[in-house]
Amino acid sequence: MTRGFLPTLLFALSAVMFFGLGSFLAARQAAENENEQIAALRAELGSLKRQRAAEISGTSGKIAEPHTPAATMDDHSRAALVADIKKQLRSEMGLLPVSMLRERRASFVEMYSYDSTGASNYGTAGYLGNGYFITVKHGVVALGDGAASRKITSIKLMYEGRGLQARIVDTGEANVEVDPGDWAILKVKEPVDLPALDLDLTYNFDFADPIFRLGNDYSKGIILSTGYVGQRTANNLVTCLTDGHPGVSGGGVLNGEGHLVGIPIGRMQGDYRFSFILPLRAEMFRKVPQGSTLAQP
Repeated sequence: MTRGFLPTLLFALSAVMFFGLGSFLAARQAAENENEQIAALRAELGSLKRQRAAEISGTSGKIAEPHTPAATMDDHSRAALVADIKKQLRSEMGLLPVSMLRERRASFVEMYSYDSTGASNYGTAGYLGNGYFITVKHGVVALGDGAASRKITSIKLMYEGRGLQARIVDTGEANVEVDPGDWAILKVKEPVDLPALDLDLTYNFDFADPIFRLGNDYSKGIILSTGYVGQRTANNLVTCLTDGHPGVSGGGVLNGEGHLVGIPIGRMQGDYRFSFILPLRAEMFRKVPQGSTLAQP
């Protein structure tokens, strides 16, 4: 009995040991496989996080290595680049340098005329050089109804706080205001130190072109206003949207280059923003000496 029991016990113990060892090895293999799967999942998760971070990254940047420094620019090249950028911006936005506008303002003066009835009128005149000025005819000659009963007796242009006597050199053929012939050339005897305007007789006045108007608004001095070209009228004037206050007639209309291209001569009745421009033409300067820089197109 004892002899039969001992082999059986040994067999049972061996079986248990081998079974336990097999289970241990199987469990270890399963654990290793599980660890490998967890590592793979972690790697995939890390890749997804990095991709997500790249998609929602902020706007700050990092310089990649190695870094190649940007090429330096000398003062002359930098100045040329800045000037070109400014020119393009002015062209696109319809702007003029403030310094240029201030210079052009000095070329316009307040104009006052007095008639035989004791009444006075005010307007604007632009300097052409050599003592010559351009303005509107209706500011220096009686036009329209009642013209026969009154006569302009004196014309004065304000210069350095005093009025200079001016005389009429030439006029257009207008008999009424706001007409293609509503222009006049004046001259003063006394020398004046004013910057002469640059003319452009070929300006097209294309639709929506920006313009700059300088005039003696309400007899309060030369004031700047901006606007845009509308279209030509049947009698070859140009409409625009810019302030047409009393006193700006005879003032200057400048283009984007700062050249004189026309004079404001009137406005729509009851609407101070709807103005009429008289484009410059060679006829207006037929009696201005050719030595003047403004007598050239």
